[in-house]
Order: sequence, then C-alpha cells, then structure tokens
Amino acid sequence: MFYTPKTGHKLLHNPFKAIVAPRPIGWISSIDKNSNVNLAPYSFFNAIADDPPMVMFATNGKKPDNMGIKDSLSNITETKEFVVNTVSKPLLKSMNLTSGNYPKDIDEFNISKLEKANCKLVSPPRIFQSPASLECKLFKLVKLPGKNNNMIIGEVVGVHLSDKFIKEGIFDILAFNPIARLGYKDYTTVLEKFSLERPS
Repeated sequence: MFYTPKTGHKLLHNPFKAIVAPRPIGWISSIDKNSNVNLAPYSFFNAIADDPPMVMFATNGKKPDNMGIKDSLSNITETKEFVVNTVSKPLLKSMNLTSGNYPKDIDEFNISKLEKANCKLVSPPRIFQSPASLECKLFKLVKLPGKNNNMIIGEVVGVHLSDKFIKEGIFDILAFNPIARLGYKDYTTVLEKFSLERPS
C-alpha cells in the first residue's frame, strides 16, 4: 500500500511510529525557576553527535495547565538545562507512571517512588536507579511544523554510569536491558546483540 500523511492511511491505527522502531526512550528530568521538578519519558529521542556528544528529543502535543506546552519544554526554556536518564527493564513500571498528564506542581519522582540524585554540572536531579544519566545544556530549541511540535537539542556536559554495569571496560547494555518504544502501546527490551566489522 501507499499513502500520504495528509490524505490518511485507512488502517485502524497510524503505522508511522511502528515503522520508525524501536526507538530509545529519553527519560527527561528538568526543573523550573521555582524549583518544581518534572520527570517524563520521550520516545522521539536519540543521540545525534559524539564530539561533542549531543542528544535530541521532541515534545508533541499540548498541556492545558501550562500555557499549552509540556512541562519539560517550559522548564528547559527557563533554565536551559535537563538530564536524560536511561530506562532499564526493572524501571519500566516507574517510567510508565511518569508518563501521566499531571499538574505542573506535581513531582513525578514522588509518584513513581524514584530516588533523586544530585547532578554535578546542572540543576535538575537525575534518577539514582537509572543505569546512565546524561547532564545536558540546551544547545537549540527548534520549532517544528505542526501546532505543538518542538525539538530540544542538548549538549551532554556530564555523564553518570552505574558501576555495576561496567564490565571489562565496557558499559554492558545487556546487563540492564534498556527499554525501547515500538508502535501503538508496544515496547521491547534489548536482550541480545551481535557485532559487525566495517569494510576496510
């Protein structure tokens, strides 16, 4: 089949997110100028450069209690800082709890019973239980086509790694089974890997 997004797909559900999958999840912690903390997962997320290390995530949709924009976007616009926390399989339920549409003054760390840890170079807290956390400074905010689509690009200025997942000098992905988003309501975990050598 072929369809254009403007005319529609005629399927039961939009297949676009299922096509671009699996997608890593950026579990974004941020703070506003009044010290209100927000924690929310975003599956439109990825690393985009490594020297210097850069990441991006996109917010879609609106939130009626905060001038129509998501709390993460509002906070990062104010403070120019955020933290990306990785989601391991044991943290799946906690991650899902933080995806709710809560009022701005509600701290998702409390809802999910996650432990906050201080960062070294940015103000927002990181998730203590997360296998890895990236301290980020805002590089650029890009307004995308559509009513409420925005891309946040950040430079990674600090990296936290849990020592228990460092084995023989390698950050062991399979040891913590990162969660990834598929289409619809579906998720997956990384349970196996293989290696390839580039052609010389």
